[in-house]
Amino acid sequence: MEEGEAVRVTAQLLKAQTGEFDLESILLLRLRGLGITDLGCLGACANLEWLDLSGNAISHLGPLASLRALAVLNLSGNCLCSLEPLGACESLQTLNLAGNRVSSLQQLRCLGGLRQLESLRLRDPAGRLSNPVCASPAYRRALGEMFPGLKVIDGERVSGRGSEFYRLCEDLDDSLTRCAGGGGGAEPPGTAPPWVPEGYWAARPPRRGSIVEEAYKQFHEVLRECRELGKKADDAVAQAERALSLRPDPSSFVF
Repeated sequence: MEEGEAVRVTAQLLKAQTGEFDLESILLLRLRGLGITDLGCLGACANLEWLDLSGNAISHLGPLASLRALAVLNLSGNCLCSLEPLGACESLQTLNLAGNRVSSLQQLRCLGGLRQLESLRLRDPAGRLSNPVCASPAYRRALGEMFPGLKVIDGERVSGRGSEFYRLCEDLDDSLTRCAGGGGGAEPPGTAPPWVPEGYWAARPPRRGSIVEEAYKQFHEVLRECRELGKKADDAVAQAERALSLRPDPSSFVF
């Protein structure tokens, strides 16, 4: 491929990048810096959960609308203005749009239905990537108001309504206000309600997503194959030893 040549995502490209022959088996995919302009058949990777398309020349996202299992998406360093297809990626949790052509918050309203979206990046100082909308000093605050479920904006913890820490502090302030309120009807400090739900700090069992499950599955398959190969090797060695033991001793021949 010559430098600057436009690249379209094809089944052959996906198989070459992943080693998978069934596109629906692909869970993680990295297509970074390949000069991609057309996402082609990428929508056929129906079970894709992690996708890196950074550093390409993509301007249309149509095929991504069918990726309902996609949780992590990196689109930094492309040519994107319209984000409409991403509104169908209902499992999306982390989205990187730094280094594109998003010029207004209106272009992001299509993401309003993504209930699981927790991290959104429009600017990456380390990579010197940004969007025109980032020129407004209040854009991060506006994002927090537009998407109250966000926990991270541009790699920084949100300090607004989307932050768990903010909500905990707000609950604590309310409890302290009730305890310290004026008048004889104020509750004594000892009767203040807890400021976090019962069991909030209890350790929770780790979640094993489908990517981890797939890794465990592949590991056990490889381990099983290794055991089978080991058994075959033991059998081959045993056969060779038996064959050698049946050979006549050359010194026993009489000429």
